[in-house]
Amino acid sequence: MPTGSTEAEPTTDRDPAAFKRHRNLFRAVARRRNPRLRRTDITVTDERVVKRAVKAAALGNAMEWFDFGIYSYLAVTIGKVFFPGGSDTTSLLSSFATFAVAFLVRPVGGAFFGPLGDRVGRKKVLALTMIMMAAGTLCIGLIPSYASIGLWAPILLIVFRMIQGFSTGGEYGGASTFIAEYAPDKKRGFFGSFLEMGTLAGYTGAAGLVLLLNTTLGSETMHDWGWRIPFLVAGPLGLVGLYLRIKLDETPAFQKLEAAQTHNGDASVTETEADFSHLSENAPKKKLGEIFSQQWPMLILCIALVGAYNICHYMLLSYMPTYLTDTLHYDEAHGLLVVIGTMAVLMCIISSVGKLNDRYGRKPLLMAGMLGFFLLSVPAFLLVKQGSMAAIIPGMLMLGLSLVCLLGTMSAALPALFPTSVRYGSLSIGYNLAVSLFGGTTPLVITALMDGFGGNDMIPAYYAMGAALVGAIAVACMKETAQQPLEGSPPAVATKEEAVEMVTAQSPDPRF
Repeated sequence: MPTGSTEAEPTTDRDPAAFKRHRNLFRAVARRRNPRLRRTDITVTDERVVKRAVKAAALGNAMEWFDFGIYSYLAVTIGKVFFPGGSDTTSLLSSFATFAVAFLVRPVGGAFFGPLGDRVGRKKVLALTMIMMAAGTLCIGLIPSYASIGLWAPILLIVFRMIQGFSTGGEYGGASTFIAEYAPDKKRGFFGSFLEMGTLAGYTGAAGLVLLLNTTLGSETMHDWGWRIPFLVAGPLGLVGLYLRIKLDETPAFQKLEAAQTHNGDASVTETEADFSHLSENAPKKKLGEIFSQQWPMLILCIALVGAYNICHYMLLSYMPTYLTDTLHYDEAHGLLVVIGTMAVLMCIISSVGKLNDRYGRKPLLMAGMLGFFLLSVPAFLLVKQGSMAAIIPGMLMLGLSLVCLLGTMSAALPALFPTSVRYGSLSIGYNLAVSLFGGTTPLVITALMDGFGGNDMIPAYYAMGAALVGAIAVACMKETAQQPLEGSPPAVATKEEAVEMVTAQSPDPRF
């Protein structure tokens, strides 16, 4: 059997012939009790393998988002280095416009890597995205300044940001699909929450390094050459992330195809290839038109959910340091410390949110997060504006606790929107379209709106409220998927006893 997955069948008889009779009897009983169950009736996961896969995916995700988060925390400095001249607002807008460029190519990356992951496997694509992200980030740290090469400096910055964005287009859809396909149905929220813990760890590491450099080097040295250090660190970290990705095992579905092609087990190769042809390297390429024509209702729902979630996410974790420093005139180290403290709190509780959405459902947790941003954004920003730590801490916690309800739930809710055959592709396209249109443009749009409305420093709160309202409507329209099998996949359970109990409960033995 593939690593991390076994069929729910008796294994006590060592005699091969007797074992085969018992196995066939079990399958026959299972199919009689539930005709919809086929040869792969129920997947019984190996918890050790699941934990290893989740750990590797989350750590790789942390490396990737460390690379991506560096830019947002150095936005003010990068604006002065690559876009000198004019006002501070113009430089900042130019820097955020370059930040947004990476998001404009993310849908292209999603359209490329998503269907590729459905054909050649999740592992290979996740390793490739890691290489591209590390290379793009490292190259940004090597670009000469505007003072040295003039207009070529911002041009090269945009090129390498586009490489970052293209690689990130295959990251979230692949990592969340990978974990969702490994986890048992009743613990998908818990295991999925570690993916976002990796995201927070990457952002926290990036913010912590920038804070350390700002404190030790000072603003003048940071402007001259210190800003390069976080980008140059991406090279070694990229190798670490690549090693973790290579060490990953493929998901049980993809491993099953490879095992069937090699060993030709009890199931015929023809039948198995028909079931898993979307994963084969020899399968026809999935047409984007097919995904849009067949999955468009779920794509719209995915875009609405992700758009609302990412506006709130990027407003709090990416834009807030700039808001505190540039708008409210906090000390730069002060602003970063506030955000780092917020993310540390979120990392401590995010796995608990995963357990809660496994128990009570995805929709209640998602709705709590959306309503939290809608109702608490204005009070939270009013508190943050006071300037004292006694006011800032509760204000940031209001926003942080609302965000963690979304962070700890989305990675389990989104993969369940799509069937297994097109999950990676559909999720990558829907997710990255939303991030491109709404998430990555958040700092740019908020900065432009504040400038257009005479410096109104409550604009971020109003923007988050509008996004949360759309998100709440989307949550109300989605189906509850907690403790249910992924569409197109057999039920996944943690133990064989749970598998037998599931089959029995679906169709109990008749009584005469």
